[in-house]
Amino acid sequence: MPETLLITMGDAAGIGPEIIARAWRDSPADLAGCVVVGDVATLRRASALMASPLALPVVQLDSLPDVAQTPPGCLPVLQKCELQVPPPYGVVSAAAGQAAADCIVWAARTVLAGEAAAMVTAPIHKEALAAAGGWVSAFPGHTEMLQAEAATFLGRPVADVPVRMMLANDELRTVLVSIHMSLRQAIEAVTLDNVLQTLRITHSALSGSLGRAPRIAVAGLNPHAGEGGLFGSEEQTIIAPAVALARQEGIDVSGPYAPDTVFMRARRTAGLSGEFDVVVAMYHDQGLIPVKYLGVEQGVNVTLGLPLVRTSPDHGTAFDIAGRGVADASSLLAAIRMARQLSA
Repeated sequence: MPETLLITMGDAAGIGPEIIARAWRDSPADLAGCVVVGDVATLRRASALMASPLALPVVQLDSLPDVAQTPPGCLPVLQKCELQVPPPYGVVSAAAGQAAADCIVWAARTVLAGEAAAMVTAPIHKEALAAAGGWVSAFPGHTEMLQAEAATFLGRPVADVPVRMMLANDELRTVLVSIHMSLRQAIEAVTLDNVLQTLRITHSALSGSLGRAPRIAVAGLNPHAGEGGLFGSEEQTIIAPAVALARQEGIDVSGPYAPDTVFMRARRTAGLSGEFDVVVAMYHDQGLIPVKYLGVEQGVNVTLGLPLVRTSPDHGTAFDIAGRGVADASSLLAAIRMARQLSA
């Protein structure tokens, strides 16, 4: 089933199942060849929220190849987790954390084995992963879990399978040097090796998807990119040397630039391509705030460096609105479209 896309249901107490059901109801053409990896009862509960006038039928598949026989207008689900009952909406649940992780692992292994083309992951809740305990609690999010699965598949140590998060929409792409850690730890993670590794991963991944070498801009860590050392020396001692080494390898990269203006320079608007194809940011919020401000509904999270295609919506579990039937599926649909493009 190389053309099949797997969609993991995410945290059963959040909006993941709901946006999956909405996407299937409202954009069936985009969901052709997709199958949900999750809990049938949870997806049926989510489908009931979409009743207009009838709930979308949810069909349990016995195996992945059965997706080809899914009746039109139905949502196909592979039961790959154990939930006694769907958890209450908007409440952190150890059972939901375990179920979400089980679905992610099964989907990753299936794509790595070449039995599906790519995986799209609905949002999970980090507290629920921690509450699940055991092996699940060792992973703060999707990225780290998928990195571990990829390392096992490749027979390498996790440290030898470096990955990075890219958040992208139609106007801006940004790749992060560090992901889920405290700000203090993120600053400590700004090392020459980490910055250079990020540049190499970004260059390799986007060269494939763009069909040419990407124009990479690097954001500084400090205000005004350190202002010549007045506000910090990391730009001079770490970031600029990493940029120079990357350029010696033939990577089209420049910077470090002031982080409060570089994202505007890279933005693509009104037919203008922008000065850069992607901005490498030094830490999580520095890179994600600009992209999310442009519109969470169109943002897509892509994990770079994996031997598989994985995309995800640009938002979280939204416990505050879960179960109300009002969640927007636009970002999930954008993630599905991007997964198809990247796996083609």
